[in-house]
Amino acid sequence: MTRALFPKSAGGADAVSPTASAHAFPDRMPALTSIRFWLALGVVLFHYQLNMVPQGGTGVALIERARLAVDFFFILSGFVLAHVYGRQVREARYSHGRFLIARLARIYPAHFAMMMVMAAIAFVAVLLGQPFDSDSYSLTGFGSAMVLTHAWFVAKAPNEWNGPSWSLSAEWAAYLAFPIFAWIGLKARRSAWVTLTLAAALFLGLDGFYRARFGEVLTHAELVLGVLRIAPEFLFGIGLYQVGCRFRPSETAARLIAAGALTGLLVLMQSSADERLTVLVCGLVVLSLALLAKAGADEWAAHPLALEAGEASYALYLVHLPLLIVWKNAMAMIRGGDSRYLLPWWEAGVLLAITLVAAFVLHRFWERPARLWVRRTFLASSSPDDASPSPQSKGLK
Repeated sequence: MTRALFPKSAGGADAVSPTASAHAFPDRMPALTSIRFWLALGVVLFHYQLNMVPQGGTGVALIERARLAVDFFFILSGFVLAHVYGRQVREARYSHGRFLIARLARIYPAHFAMMMVMAAIAFVAVLLGQPFDSDSYSLTGFGSAMVLTHAWFVAKAPNEWNGPSWSLSAEWAAYLAFPIFAWIGLKARRSAWVTLTLAAALFLGLDGFYRARFGEVLTHAELVLGVLRIAPEFLFGIGLYQVGCRFRPSETAARLIAAGALTGLLVLMQSSADERLTVLVCGLVVLSLALLAKAGADEWAAHPLALEAGEASYALYLVHLPLLIVWKNAMAMIRGGDSRYLLPWWEAGVLLAITLVAAFVLHRFWERPARLWVRRTFLASSSPDDASPSPQSKGLK
């Protein structure tokens, strides 16, 4: 029965030779794009809930745990980049310079735009005499956020210049270190189980350090040393890709696996289970969605609107918090009250609608054109293979 559901590709049990094939997974895996919208929306709702529930109150557990979507993204990033760049690594054609330009083209335009928005907000706040935390919004912090290093060090005060960008700082560190990750997991005949074991050991070690140093589990590493959080999860994603290359499930099996993984993840989130276990299951969901593509069972995720929403998820992730800050401060000024007021349901609904529109506008008229311009300008190549390693062109990330 197992053989029927999961026929193995050619290769040894540990030496994952299928990764040497450019067709280990289909070029396009729409489920990995479409789900990104829901992950970003979960982060938005998490921040809304923080502003709607009184301090010490209890919100919806599922929404509270939606902040772990960041961990999902970190795992997904490792998985996708293993898919996109693995062949180049194995064939010794990988160019780290071109890789970094492609990644900057993906993450920096929207980040730059939101940093300019936050700078304008801070300038207006000063002109209007509005109070703000000068430690969290320092000029030094602005500079470190602009160069994406603000999650790399222990800071005296959290860097609040567009709070979600701490994860971009962590991603940028992973991109810089990508040759190390690639050497561990993407060279020919690397063992998936070695990669996964190293990822687990790294996670446990960093989790122990973070708990000893800061009194919190690793999944709480954000504005302070958030870079630690991505390292094991990125490697976990690469290991999962290696595992996935060994199997081609039937359509029925792929659907059952994906349904089971998604259900398990939602149950763990709603039951407020150990966050580290939830992150583990996030990885299984990533793998299960990729296996749907391999089995040809992901047509439901390929709708143009679903794909466009997934592509705009990054803009949604970055734009929502500045808009929340602007909204609450504007309403406080209009009412003559404190911006720390609890957000009522109707305001949250209106703000969400505005945020969704703003995200699609940012993506359509700035993020995507800027990304394509950078790629055309700095990555122009007559070689189709050189032009191909764009996660965007493969409908992934």
